[in-house]
Amino acid sequence: MKNRIALYPGTFDPITNGHFDVIERALGLFDEVIIAVAVSQDKKPMFSLEERIEMINKSIASLKNVRAVGFDNLTVELAKTHRASILIRGLRAVSDFEYELQLGYLNNSLDDTIETVYLMPKLDHAFISSSIVRNLLKFNGKTEHLVPKEVQEIIGSMKACTLQ
Repeated sequence: MKNRIALYPGTFDPITNGHFDVIERALGLFDEVIIAVAVSQDKKPMFSLEERIEMINKSIASLKNVRAVGFDNLTVELAKTHRASILIRGLRAVSDFEYELQLGYLNNSLDDTIETVYLMPKLDHAFISSSIVRNLLKFNGKTEHLVPKEVQEIIGSMKACTLQ
């Protein structure tokens, strides 16, 4: 039987409870999930690639068959490298759908063996985005309810280091 490997690409700046929910849902559907963390210099991430991967690794430590990798190439090329034939994309709202649909068609045009599966987080996570978390962090807002506790601990220790 073929091992069903799914790739979940994104910037994850930082990983949120919504991302984590999508990861758990994907693990129920696929044998392995690879979280692909994009370098994304165009987006000017708040956290370095290494920090984002560390946050993810600590968040997923209790999950089986999931791992994180960094990348700076085409998603379909990364998928080929890891023998993934499925791309996972999260949909929070209708506003996400048009962009994600175009991206899915683009990826399929580059490699027609790649399928995109769209997963929705639970309704209580639907409003959460990394950009909302980053904005709250800029103003020292409360984020504990938006990110995994392991991520909150890392962010807290980063804040402590900058205050010293």
